[in-house]
Amino acid sequence: MTLFHANGCHLCERVRSTLAELQHEHEFDLSEVDIGGDEELEARYREWLPVVEIDGRRAFVYHLQPADLRRRLDAQARA
Repeated sequence: MTLFHANGCHLCERVRSTLAELQHEHEFDLSEVDIGGDEELEARYREWLPVVEIDGRRAFVYHLQPADLRRRLDAQARA
């Protein structure tokens, strides 16, 4: 799972906190990418921040609903 974020983004901080809480319930790897200063990443993600991708596919933008992520994680665990 990858969180694309930018400094000073309050929505990004909220999603980061939610992801940290969910890592205590479900084991998943999380990488964080600060898009600041990278023109390509800025163009791709800035208007959607925060962006959470799972296996390289956009899963959440702006907000992350914990119940939705739990369902996705449970479905992946069963697969």
